[in-house]
Amino acid sequence: MCKIFKVCFLILTMNVILLNGCIAAELGIITGGEKGTYYQFGLNLKELMANNGISLNIYPSNGSIENIDAVYKRPGTQMGIVQSDVLAFVGRLQSDAELKRIAKKIKMVFPLYNEEIHLLGRSGIGDFDGLADKRVAVGEEGSGTYLTAKLLFELTEINPLEMLTIGREEALSQLKAGKIDAMFYVAGFPVKLFADDVTEKDGLALIPITHKNILEFYPQGEIPPNTYRWQKQAVKTAAVKAVLVSFDFKSTNCDAVGKFAKLVAQNLDWLMQHGHPKWKNVDFNYSLRGWEQYGCVRKYLGKPAADTSKRSPEENQVWRAIKEAL
Repeated sequence: MCKIFKVCFLILTMNVILLNGCIAAELGIITGGEKGTYYQFGLNLKELMANNGISLNIYPSNGSIENIDAVYKRPGTQMGIVQSDVLAFVGRLQSDAELKRIAKKIKMVFPLYNEEIHLLGRSGIGDFDGLADKRVAVGEEGSGTYLTAKLLFELTEINPLEMLTIGREEALSQLKAGKIDAMFYVAGFPVKLFADDVTEKDGLALIPITHKNILEFYPQGEIPPNTYRWQKQAVKTAAVKAVLVSFDFKSTNCDAVGKFAKLVAQNLDWLMQHGHPKWKNVDFNYSLRGWEQYGCVRKYLGKPAADTSKRSPEENQVWRAIKEAL
């Protein structure tokens, strides 16, 4: 009787493994701050995986540059979410030998959504040009917000009085206290930090970003009216693409990431219905020029091997500007 029970248990276990695609490796994704969109996307993916009997660990971080490093080095962290301009910066910074090795091995799992550049400031600042001679928080060093903010100032040749490299929560606290004039936060709307911790009484507003030099390099975006309770009008801004990336793993991790991607692709409708509103803007077929999709992902999605495309002269100009900005 005991032997029969063991055989039945073994058969049942094997069926469960086959049903769930046998994602044997412990999977992890490094995301962003716990009140940001990256982290919310991670929680949505964790719920989707749990519904299919798979464990997925979600790790917060300070942003895109840390995430690229973690995917490369940190055990149990096979994937990360990064900004496309940071991803491109790493790929183009050939003077750093370690970054060069990382860039060759970082691969795209899926393009995700456009991240709006939130510029929150005192209500008297009318546009990006109004940041001249102001005290502005640009995010912590190593974050995607930090790189993007520095690039925007480089592109426009606008010089703030001071650029403070502090985290988003501290930046918002100082902004509300009147110690600084504005802060950057690159994230897909709605941003939980601004939804939960800003009210009309704070006297703050989203500042439009319409400078022509910026829009030559970044697509224009818009934060719709009433995205936040205190924001009545639509606000024009610029946007960057969020990207789910992995390292060029072999063997177990390769298959684990590939099977994960297949499950996500098959359940995009579920994510759109139950996840963060930004899932509705996700297009897995978006072509992110200059970066190829991970071969292990293409294998499990039934796609042919990717052709690596070259950047246009205009795109090379963008990456040169990024390097100069840093």
